Amino acid sequence: MNTIGISVNGHAVTASVEPRTHLADFLRDHLNLTGTHLGCEHGVCGSCTLLLDDAPARSCITLAAACDRARVTTIEGLDDDEIAGELRAAFTREHALQCGYCTPGMIVSARDLVLRLDDADERAIRVGLSGNLCRCTGYVGIVRAVRSVIDDRRRRGIAPLPGAAREQLGPVGSTSSAGDGGPPAARPSARAGIEQRPAVTIPDFVPDRILEDHFTLASRPEEVFAMLGDVARVAACLPGVALTGNPTPKHVEGVIRVRLGPISTGFRGAARIERDPATMSGRIVGMGTDHHIRSSTRGEVRYRLLPVDAGTATRVEISVGYSMQGMLAQIAREGLVRGLAARLTAEFARNLERELSGAATGGPTRPAASIDGVALVFDRLRMFVREIFRRT
Repeated sequence: MNTIGISVNGHAVTASVEPRTHLADFLRDHLNLTGTHLGCEHGVCGSCTLLLDDAPARSCITLAAACDRARVTTIEGLDDDEIAGELRAAFTREHALQCGYCTPGMIVSARDLVLRLDDADERAIRVGLSGNLCRCTGYVGIVRAVRSVIDDRRRRGIAPLPGAAREQLGPVGSTSSAGDGGPPAARPSARAGIEQRPAVTIPDFVPDRILEDHFTLASRPEEVFAMLGDVARVAACLPGVALTGNPTPKHVEGVIRVRLGPISTGFRGAARIERDPATMSGRIVGMGTDHHIRSSTRGEVRYRLLPVDAGTATRVEISVGYSMQGMLAQIAREGLVRGLAARLTAEFARNLERELSGAATGGPTRPAASIDGVALVFDRLRMFVREIFRRT
């Protein structure tokens, strides 16, 4: 048995392994990281691709004992990775996956291409992905997805990193600092200086569903617009929302909690804020993930303020677009989501009215209760029963 110390997804791990144990088997059987898939087990199909010292590698032909003091990043470790998030959205948009078995390894390889390539050259992408086999898609959607992410990042002024920011190459673990053989301290990758900037870039997206609603407030549009610019006060008016960092006028980080029957979720993420005083309008684009139920969501809220009652009141028109992935997407039917959004909008309007009138007693520091989907179901049932009695 060999004792190894490695960093797996930022966590220090010490374990005893047999010399013949492959890294993929060690991750799956000992650490329950089953996102690393096994296909050919000969280093040909690419399903088991992960990052070793920030470089893509085949874990099915890499011995775990050879990874002493190496940094290992599996697909689970890329949940909050900016590029991987953009690739997942692009794969969904371009129908770049079917059975999904090759997708974890494909995402890891594609991420390396997004980091390195100067532009979205189709031939370079196909060559770069030639070590990842897909039996379902025909590769057209995959290539299109990778090209779209590269194009978008270069258009936003994000330059490629020569060698994907790897300063040296060599055998597994050779880029780790020398030590006494114990587990390495969990440390950021070579891209940490780039990814740990104050505000994570929140990309645009095309929503799967769009909901529209409106409500009226007994305050002038200028007062409402000023109120909507105070991120902390607005968050205090939203049920289930809590801030996790210091907000800025253009960026906010937080968590929104939703309860649907026995499922309680907490989507943690960030959003960018855009405001236009000339048109009394604004836009919020955000993304969040719940690792416990392996679900993620992207959302876009657009609002516009219109004067009513000779300018003494304000009509707030809201458009909410969203896309959802994971287990929650399978049970969150459109009717339930629409009802939940209507309930959320109504409660937000009430809280906003109280805040504007000075009657609020909770304040931004009050605990954020979960949005209760069960209560919504009972509300819909009561409305249904009332409608039956009305008709009879």
